Amino acid sequence: MQHRLVTAIAAAVLASTGLAHAQSYPAKPITIIVPASPGGAIDLLARLIGQKMGESFGQPVTVDNKAGATGIIGSDFVAKAAPDGYTLALVASSHAINPSMVKKLPFDTVKSFEPVALTHVVPLVLVTTPALPVKSLKELMAYGKAHPGELSFASSGSGGAPHFSGELFKSMAGIDMAHIPYKGSTLAHPDLISGRTSLMFDTVAAVNVQIKANRVHALAVTTAKRSSILPDVPTMAEAGMPGFDTSTWGGLLAPAGTPKATVAKLNAEVNRILALPDVRKTLQDAGIEPGGGTPQQFGDFIQSEMLKWAKVAKGANIQPE
Repeated sequence: MQHRLVTAIAAAVLASTGLAHAQSYPAKPITIIVPASPGGAIDLLARLIGQKMGESFGQPVTVDNKAGATGIIGSDFVAKAAPDGYTLALVASSHAINPSMVKKLPFDTVKSFEPVALTHVVPLVLVTTPALPVKSLKELMAYGKAHPGELSFASSGSGGAPHFSGELFKSMAGIDMAHIPYKGSTLAHPDLISGRTSLMFDTVAAVNVQIKANRVHALAVTTAKRSSILPDVPTMAEAGMPGFDTSTWGGLLAPAGTPKATVAKLNAEVNRILALPDVRKTLQDAGIEPGGGTPQQFGDFIQSEMLKWAKVAKGANIQPE
């Protein structure tokens, strides 16, 4: 009886401490770690959210880029930070792919973090070289089956959503294609335009200039809904491949053990920011769809992405290194 009373008192003290922390939070500057180089979608989101959050919270919010190892270095820094809400990570979709690519991560992709909110989704688009005599997804699949081993797909690098989208397409279409990885998607564009590679899955934001100039042909976007900046391009499902749904995305994480009330406060703030008309316009102009939702929804989404990409890796015989 006495043990139960002590346990109950301890739990009450912890709960009140967490509540008090959330009520006074933030009492000092916040840092958002971006585990990638400046200039990408997660960097843009971190800076947009950081600026608006700083204005609302009355505390400076700084963005610190810690690139390397497909996001692992920056994410590990946050996993090992104090769980007080002052060091956060804005991770990309590679966060859910890394367990299928890396044998031993320095953190647990799920247990080392508290999900805060999905911040955005970036649709990918399947583009082909003009040298390929196809004008639709169905024609591409038919061509691939009629010319086994002749097609190749470029990507922005091994282990990202564009690479794994290509592997998923190979599997679902039942065609044989070689993967040609590049160090960034823009470096892949010249070879795609000239016909040295056949096709690629790239972010709408990165390849839209080439699409508009008719240097590559857009066959389909990879998300369940059409892209706001490519409204005339069908989805993969509409074009003849139901069940194909991939994207790059980003979301905010806190270290495991961050008080739930603090996570809830951060979540409410992120959702408020993502609903602002100027933020939505900035994102949509860049081909980025605003996110949102609860911490639970984001946590469930990460786990569903991990399962999906693990199946793709297994099907493509990709062994973690």
